[in-house]
Amino acid sequence: MNFDKEFDASGLACPMPIVKTKKALNDMASGQVLRVVATDPGSVCDMAAFAEQTGHAMLSSGEEGGKYVFFLKKA
Repeated sequence: MNFDKEFDASGLACPMPIVKTKKALNDMASGQVLRVVATDPGSVCDMAAFAEQTGHAMLSSGEEGGKYVFFLKKA
């Protein structure tokens, strides 16, 4: 999947992946796609809830090489 920006949250524990994802999205234009990589298992539920609460679209979420990967489209 194509993306405009990537943020690596590997090694960060809750709530930092969400806090840093929010900051990364603030610097992006509407419609751009952010790829987030995380190692915290809690980020799976957290990222879905974050997308729902903020109106950003969760385009995809999954696992790659033992890490969690999310694609969020800025609202």
